[in-house]
Amino acid sequence: MTTVEPVSVADNLARVRGRIAEAARAAGRDPGEVTLVAVGKLHPAERVEAALAAGHRVFGENRVQEAEAKFPALKAGHPDLVLHLIGPLQTNKARVAVALFDVIETLDRPKLARTLAKEMAARGRRPACFIQVNTGEEPQKAGVAPAEADALIALARDELALPVEGLMCIPPLDEEPALHFALLREIARRNGLAKLSMGMSDDFETAIRFGATHVRVGTAIFGPRPPR
Repeated sequence: MTTVEPVSVADNLARVRGRIAEAARAAGRDPGEVTLVAVGKLHPAERVEAALAAGHRVFGENRVQEAEAKFPALKAGHPDLVLHLIGPLQTNKARVAVALFDVIETLDRPKLARTLAKEMAARGRRPACFIQVNTGEEPQKAGVAPAEADALIALARDELALPVEGLMCIPPLDEEPALHFALLREIARRNGLAKLSMGMSDDFETAIRFGATHVRVGTAIFGPRPPR
C-alpha cells in the first residue's frame, strides 16, 4: 500500500520564495520588493502554524468569519503576524475587519469606503487599504469597474482620508492575466499608488513581471483546499 506524504508547508514556502526571487530577478527587480501573502483559506490553524514555524508572517484570508475564528490566537502568539483580507467585505462586517485585519485589499465601492472611514475613526485603528478593481468587468466578481476606479480612489483617499496604498485584482480564469496586470499597473501609475496585489498560485510570476508588490498564494503553499 502506497503512503502519501503530508504536504510540507515549509518546503512549499521555500519553493515559492525561490520562484518569486527568480521571477523578480528576471524582471530586473529586487526580490525584496515582493511580499508573499500566504492564503490559508479553509485550511486549519495548524497549517498556518506550520508556516509561522518556517518563519513566514504575512497571511491572507477570504472570509471575515473564518479569520475571526482562526487568527486572534495566532496573532496573540505572534505579534508580528500581518493579516490581509482578500475576499469580499460586507459593510456589516466592517467593524470586525477593522479590528482584526492589518490590510484590507477589497475596498470596492463608495458605501464600503464610508463605512470603513467611520469604523476606523471609532476604533482608532487604520488598516492599510487596497482598492479592488474588477479588471475583467465580470458581473459575478467583486471590484470597482476600471472606468470608475479613479473616482473611488479619489473618494477613499482624498475625501475620506483612508490609508489607500495600492490596487488589487483577480483576472478572469479564461483570459490572459498579463492584460489585466498591465491594466491594474496603469490605473495605479496614474493615481500615484505604489502597491499592486496581483498574481496567485498559477500566475504570480507573470504578475511580478508586471510590477506586483504582493502575490497571494494558497494552494502552492498549503496544498489543495479541503472541502467546506
